Amino acid sequence: MAVLEAKEISKQYQMGEVTVNALDDVQFGVQKGEFVAVMGPSGSGKSTLLHLLGGLDEPTDGEITLAGQPITRLSDDEVTLVRRRKVGFIFQFYNLIPTLTAAENVALPLLIDGAKVRDYEQKVDSLLDLVGLADRREHKPDQMSGGQQQRVAIARAFANDPEIVLADEPTGNLDSKSGTAILELLRRSCDELGQTIVMVTHDARAASFADRVVFLKDGRIVRQLKVEKKSGDGEDIRAIMRVMRELEM
Repeated sequence: MAVLEAKEISKQYQMGEVTVNALDDVQFGVQKGEFVAVMGPSGSGKSTLLHLLGGLDEPTDGEITLAGQPITRLSDDEVTLVRRRKVGFIFQFYNLIPTLTAAENVALPLLIDGAKVRDYEQKVDSLLDLVGLADRREHKPDQMSGGQQQRVAIARAFANDPEIVLADEPTGNLDSKSGTAILELLRRSCDELGQTIVMVTHDARAASFADRVVFLKDGRIVRQLKVEKKSGDGEDIRAIMRVMRELEM
C-alpha cells in the first residue's frame, strides 16, 4: 500500500523575468515500510521534492496524497495538522532546542499535539532506548556528540508514530562512524518497526542502506535502482556510483 504518492507534480519559481522549473512532472510513490533514497546533483530538486512531500511547500501543479489524504487540496491549517500527526522530519543539523534535555526534545511533538506529561514519559523513554540513548535522557544538546544529537532527532521524528519520516541529509554533518550508526538505525526502524522513510542524500554509501534509490536530474526522475543488500555493501555502493557516472551527476 502506498503511504505517499506524488502525481505529476511540478514546482516553478519566478526569479525576476525568469521561470525556474525546480520539479517537472514528477511521479513518485512510497510503499509502507519502504526506505527510499533520493539522489541528484545540487539544484536537481531533491530538497524541493522533500518539502513538497512533507507539506512544507505547495506544488505549482499536481497532487500529493499522504496516508490517503490529498494534502494539496487542504487548507493551511489542515496541512499543518496532517504534517504534525503524519510526518516526522530529520534534518542535517539536528534542529534540537538547546535549552531542552534529550527527553524534552523528544517529547516536544507530543506536547504540541496536546499530550499530558504522564501520557508521554514512558514513550519518550522507550524511544531513547530504541536509539541507544537511555543514559543521556537528561543531557542537553551541548553535552552530546553530533551522532548522539542526531539520534535524539530521530527519536523525536518517531514520537508521533508518523506515517512517513522525511530525512534531509541526516548523515551530512557526521563523521563516518556516527553516520553509519544513524543509517543502521534508520534501516532497523524500517525492518523491525515498519517505518517508512524518504531520505535525501548525496552520498552513495548512505543511499546503499535504502531499498531503492531514485535519481533526480534537472527536476525530473531519470532513473531508479533497487538496492540488493541494504547494508552499506560495496557492490551496492559501486552500482549506485555507476548510475551516478552514467547520469553525469
